[in-house]
Amino acid sequence: MRLVEPSMEWQNEHKSYVEEWGPSRLVPSSFNISKFETYADFLDNFFARQKGDGNWVPSSGYMLIDDNKALVGMVDIRHELNEDLLQIGGHVGYGIRPTERGKGYATRILAEALKKCKELNIPRVLVTCDKENIGSAKVIIKNGGVEDESFIDKDGKVIRRFWIQLF
Repeated sequence: MRLVEPSMEWQNEHKSYVEEWGPSRLVPSSFNISKFETYADFLDNFFARQKGDGNWVPSSGYMLIDDNKALVGMVDIRHELNEDLLQIGGHVGYGIRPTERGKGYATRILAEALKKCKELNIPRVLVTCDKENIGSAKVIIKNGGVEDESFIDKDGKVIRRFWIQLF
């Protein structure tokens, strides 16, 4: 298993991954390709956004690829937090392909993302999940997450917030 940056090499795997999520909200949303005419357009936008252009904070995005070269998950690492990310989103957002859930990949992708955060000198990492997402909360706790005060969004949804101390 390894983390790779999106590239033309992963176009077909990426499309398959998105199709498997179906009409539900793709996580992380930064990997949504539906609004782009071509995959090259997506890549251009993806890497421009990572520089912190517009309303975006600087970030890094990776795909978790298994030994068979299948895309099993994606992760977005925000290098800094703005006011919104401090409440909802945090430093790390990740998602696992629906057919690959329950196999330990979420624990793995978060652990790999935390290594990247350490390389970025982020001493304390915020990871959030919806209150109903018990599986994600368990993954965050397995990776050292300590729960902080929850946040209630504008729709009344409770967002659980966890901090992971790296150094």
